[in-house]
Amino acid sequence: MRFFAWLGGAMLLVMALVSGAPAAEEIKIGHSVSLTGGASMWGQSEKLALDLLVKRINAQGGVLGRKIRLISYDNRNDPVESVNVARRLIDDRVVAIIGPAQSGNAIATAPVVERARIPMVVTTATNPYVTIDKRTGKTRAFVFRPCFIDPFQGTVAARFAYRDLKARTAAILYDVGSDYGQWLARYFEEAFAKEGGKVVAKEAFRTDELDYRAQMGKIRSVKPDVIFIPTSQKEAAMAAKQARDMGIRSTLLGTDNWGSPDIIDLGGNAVHGSYFVNLTDLSDPDIKGFVAEYRRAYGADPVLPNPVMAQDALLLIVNAIKVSKGTDGERMARAMENTRNLKVTSGTLTIDPKTHDPLDKPAVIQRVDVKARSFQFVKKFDPKGR
Repeated sequence: MRFFAWLGGAMLLVMALVSGAPAAEEIKIGHSVSLTGGASMWGQSEKLALDLLVKRINAQGGVLGRKIRLISYDNRNDPVESVNVARRLIDDRVVAIIGPAQSGNAIATAPVVERARIPMVVTTATNPYVTIDKRTGKTRAFVFRPCFIDPFQGTVAARFAYRDLKARTAAILYDVGSDYGQWLARYFEEAFAKEGGKVVAKEAFRTDELDYRAQMGKIRSVKPDVIFIPTSQKEAAMAAKQARDMGIRSTLLGTDNWGSPDIIDLGGNAVHGSYFVNLTDLSDPDIKGFVAEYRRAYGADPVLPNPVMAQDALLLIVNAIKVSKGTDGERMARAMENTRNLKVTSGTLTIDPKTHDPLDKPAVIQRVDVKARSFQFVKKFDPKGR
């Protein structure tokens, strides 16, 4: 009997020697993404971009000799589901989480990752209170982002309206139930006043409301030069159509939420010639290689800006693993906090250790061209005002 036990052990040893050492354990990285719901076009493109980058990293040997495994769950663009997704990813023992992309979802998720002490890098969540705890005023230790924040976005929109469009009066239409809309309305109003302009109407609506004729009636009566609409592409398209149907000819101005072909499909000629702020543009030389790779793989353009910001987020995480020489959450977070001039898909990334936001991240202005079914580059702004 002992002989057979010895023989079995010897055979296992020989098999191990023949097959080589066991493969290093995969590094699991979570992805909280809106694959369904109103933000699905961005979310799906975001996941496709991450799949490309993970494939490339793994083909080059992975990270610290270990392959990356991306685990993506649909948060349905819902704060409650985003929290559920974060908990599920933590149960899956991921070392970091990419996303969510939307500010409300990210703010809801932040306390979960803080308690778990797992780094989270959001993609396009621009509200300041994603990385800052509104209750305490302190920077969240485990939350980071590669995108600009809304005070800058609101300032860019206001400067463009006043300096480039020569607007002196503005109206604002925003979602009172959205952190994104409320704060951008405030930041635009403050920045426009500093430029010398005046907000002559500020009209709110409730989330999922799509009839804005009462608000537009009040806006029409004051005849603003521009109407600032920091909403989703669906809401913006409906507002544009109703405004044009009511004879309003003011220039329409939006935010990064407009950067989806849906706004053209839904708004048609009503949105033609409108402008909006975005994080990047297809013509940007820094993302030329990424755009070409995406087109080769999928036969379509990426739906900006989410795919670019998602790749930036993954590269920030990968760099933190390399710098900290492992996947300990606290060490990774400190490495992220001290990131300087990291080469990423959008260009370079430096994290402000005081806020966990990027330093000197530019914004672009794009013009909606319905006839060409595209967004045309107009100009670039950087945080230093150039």
